[in-house]
Amino acid sequence: MQRAQEAMKTSDGSLLGDPGRRPLRKKEGVKWQRPRLTRQALMRCCLVKWILSSAAPQGSDSSDSELELSAVRHQPEGLDQLQAQTKFTKKELQSLYRGFKNECPTGLVDEDTFKLIYSQFFPQGDATTYAHFLFNAFDADGNGSIRFEDFVVGLSILLRGTVHEKLKWAFNLYDINKDGYITKEEMLAIMKSIYDMMGRHTYPVLREDAPREHVERFFQKMDRNHDGVVTMDEFLETCQKDENIMSSMQLFENVI
Repeated sequence: MQRAQEAMKTSDGSLLGDPGRRPLRKKEGVKWQRPRLTRQALMRCCLVKWILSSAAPQGSDSSDSELELSAVRHQPEGLDQLQAQTKFTKKELQSLYRGFKNECPTGLVDEDTFKLIYSQFFPQGDATTYAHFLFNAFDADGNGSIRFEDFVVGLSILLRGTVHEKLKWAFNLYDINKDGYITKEEMLAIMKSIYDMMGRHTYPVLREDAPREHVERFFQKMDRNHDGVVTMDEFLETCQKDENIMSSMQLFENVI
């Protein structure tokens, strides 16, 4: 009984329903802070780990770093422009591109690659559905592939963006059909995909209906006019006023 209660507490208030971490509470005296731009924080991101594991050694040809390779089918924008668009340093962009080039010689990432990445990092669960949703959130134009520019701009928001930027990106993730609203069904689909990916071997152990209860609590807070959907404004306003939700933004990178 006590473990079930703990499980409910763990899933309550977390933006992504992270089953392995408890949201920070006011009584713990910890306030949400914008993450510092550290390599340690960067390396907790699955997508960054995947890219940097394939990055060439530091002594490789520096011409690769300038993002002007003619060998790839899709040539990315210039390094200076990407540095202006993101919050990555020049060296970080160079490393990210070297790894991206090695893994994706065409200059594009497809959905199958995302599924492979997350199956490797979360072998204890089924990451297929979550990888599908995450890919669609990165695939801004919906053409079935992600360019390096889109990839690093998305990562920059998720890892180093402002609160407002991260919440807008999270809304886009939940808004599966991209109609500008989040329904209970959409939020439940995302929540279930995260629980499935994390696997059943989490502590505290979560009950099967934990994702649905999580969504019900969310909608009670967010759906201000009780019309059955959550708008961007409702989402942003509710999240920024809720300390549990804001604390969970620190955990966002754990499943990205």
